[in-house]
Amino acid sequence: MKFKELSKVVIQELNDVFSRIDINQLDKFINEIVNAEKIMLIGVGREGISTRSFAMRLMHLGKKSHWVWDETTPSIGSGDLLIATSGSGEIGHIHYVVTAAKKAGARIAVVTGTPDRKTPKLADAVLWIPASVFHGKNNVVPSIQPMGNLFEQSLYICFDLVIMMLMERMKVSNEEMKKRHRNVE
Repeated sequence: MKFKELSKVVIQELNDVFSRIDINQLDKFINEIVNAEKIMLIGVGREGISTRSFAMRLMHLGKKSHWVWDETTPSIGSGDLLIATSGSGEIGHIHYVVTAAKKAGARIAVVTGTPDRKTPKLADAVLWIPASVFHGKNNVVPSIQPMGNLFEQSLYICFDLVIMMLMERMKVSNEEMKKRHRNVE
């Protein structure tokens, strides 16, 4: 296939994914973020890259957000939220962190392509991204792309859309967000 043909197929795949996202799940996910005192985020691989980008934008939004693997990440507890991305819903060390955060009293939001697996079952809020995902098995939008590309792309874009919705809900302007951007580059 050529570039233009591939791009049309991939854009249609993304459109199919976003047309199937459950708005009630999305609203619950957004409410968890709004109500959290601080937010910890975790993910691995390309899912982790999408999630880490979301952590940055949450900080720009004015939320206290931390990447679980950073050395400066504080403890988690009651009033806090752990957002875990786990496309397959069964990534061992993510499941371990979710279990530990839940034991510490934090609320849990899991964003996944496979909502019926063990990690999403621990969550207070699950956001199902119905995209073809690496090691997934649910009724998802199929993809011509390799491995978990469609899920990872959908995750990144979905998180950007959530930030835009949070900006409106929290009445945070683009200018306010720019003021929080790192200024030592």
